[in-house]
Amino acid sequence: MKKCSTSSSRKNLIPIFYACDDNFIKYTVVSIKSLIENSNKANDYMIYILNAGISEDMKKEVYKLATDNVFIEFVCVREQLESIGKNLPIRDYYSKTTYFRLFIAEMFPQYDKAIYIDSDTIVLGDISQFYNRNLENNLVGACQEQVMVQTEVFGNYVEKVMGINRNKYFNAGHLLINCTAFRKEKIFNKFLKLLNIYTFVVTQDEDYLNVLCKDRVLWIEQGWNVEVYNNIPVAENQIKMLHYIMVSKPWHYYDCRLKEYFWKYAEKTDVYQSIINELESYTDEQRAKDLESCKRLEQTAIKESERIDTYVNLISNMDGERLKVLEKIRTYELNGKFDVDVENDPETVTLLPDKVDYLAEKCSTRFFTKIANKKAVQFYEKAIKNGTFVIKSVNGIENFRQVSGGAMITCNHFSAYDNYVVYRALRDELPKGKFLYKVIREGNYTSFKGLFGFFFKHCNTLPLSSNTETMKKFMRSISVLLNRGEKILIYPEQAMWWNYRKPRPLKSGAFKFAVKNNVPVIPTFITMEDTEKTDKNGFPIQAHTIWFLPAIYPKAELNERENVEYMKNENFRVWKNLYERVYGVELKYSKDKLCYI
Repeated sequence: MKKCSTSSSRKNLIPIFYACDDNFIKYTVVSIKSLIENSNKANDYMIYILNAGISEDMKKEVYKLATDNVFIEFVCVREQLESIGKNLPIRDYYSKTTYFRLFIAEMFPQYDKAIYIDSDTIVLGDISQFYNRNLENNLVGACQEQVMVQTEVFGNYVEKVMGINRNKYFNAGHLLINCTAFRKEKIFNKFLKLLNIYTFVVTQDEDYLNVLCKDRVLWIEQGWNVEVYNNIPVAENQIKMLHYIMVSKPWHYYDCRLKEYFWKYAEKTDVYQSIINELESYTDEQRAKDLESCKRLEQTAIKESERIDTYVNLISNMDGERLKVLEKIRTYELNGKFDVDVENDPETVTLLPDKVDYLAEKCSTRFFTKIANKKAVQFYEKAIKNGTFVIKSVNGIENFRQVSGGAMITCNHFSAYDNYVVYRALRDELPKGKFLYKVIREGNYTSFKGLFGFFFKHCNTLPLSSNTETMKKFMRSISVLLNRGEKILIYPEQAMWWNYRKPRPLKSGAFKFAVKNNVPVIPTFITMEDTEKTDKNGFPIQAHTIWFLPAIYPKAELNERENVEYMKNENFRVWKNLYERVYGVELKYSKDKLCYI
């Protein structure tokens, strides 16, 4: 292996990145060969190959290309990919490696700028000429994407869906990346956020990059990214880099335009015979599938262009306050502040003992509770009917049925609607005369106005209080309710984080109540998925699935403190396992590792 041990300190060092998998590495070999042969030997070149697994045999083929001034290193990005991989849209002949270029700035803080090159390329010019440009305040240096310029379907797509002029959309297969600016402006974080707002399904990572870098592009002469596509005209004397995009691959088509440049360099490598074998074994059926994939891509572009909720419309309608809340959540997660409210709630007014009737001992309390519950059901059911509130399914209800007496029900807290998801799942399961009680924050009871304020005050709610005497009354009421067989819903995460999907570290209160009254905790967890509809704030409406997990009982052999810790840890464990199983990602927080909520 040829490494540059002092890569960050060498003069005239040019960092170059490729990204590929084991299926594509042999074409990377050819591209690197062409780059080296046409490079200025006065410079040093550090070539990184970002990957999620390359065979040792193929690594050896790549290392053969190293010279006295060309250093090669393989960098595994499997961990970065796994943290976001499930959310990455891919299509047909593309793999998730196409997103690796987004990792460069964060993973290599020693570089102010770097080159990224796709593997389906041939470099005919001196790459240092591409690198030695002043990016100034631009995020990338790039060439125009000719597919968007030359093809009406795709030009319409970028203009209608992304709001980008087709002449100002760049091809992301050859980039000069302003790594310093990427880090300073947290472009990778913005990409992860964007993944949760909109899914681009046509050119995918290229679409995301164009949105993120809009109006911050240093335009480079087209010769540095000449795309081999349909009959786009090419002035061969101006070619600095050839890019065999989409299905225009010399190793699949004998009649591929400008194939002679590829084969010139392929013949100079030890992977030549392997590529020839692939060309000869590529069938007419496979070529027919290639054509079908191109037609599907055009149809996808047309379909996306006809959507009402395009990206440009979605962003223009997005509520600024919701975006601020999301940013606050990310900041709090980064700093490990998981139990702090992110909403601008009304100022809390202290709840005094005589201002709350926890056990509904007064006739007026029972009257308003009956009215409030009826109105709440009407409100939420109307939202369900209108499609603005979606409950997809209920799982594990048998776990609830196995608990006959009183119990604490824990749930993750992400909206003012989540308590109704739990209630609706249980309303036919509660014995006659029994209710679902909800523990709520003090300010929601004392200060919240309007319809929700009415619900907070009267829908079998149990408000906390900053007043000691009120809290004593609260604690006594909790014991009475549990001992008479009621179910009490509580949010052990404490604060509500809007549409936050991860389980957060738990507080001990719910488990203290359970241990003190010798009742179980029934862990519930609500998972979410985007629907095609958007809410009034411009964000995707969430479809909710509620999961009832096996009850956790206090253990006779443990003392009170030990039982609280045991039940709390077990609750978090089953939440974590469910989260990882449903979403297909490991539970990690940004304070541990860069990731998105």
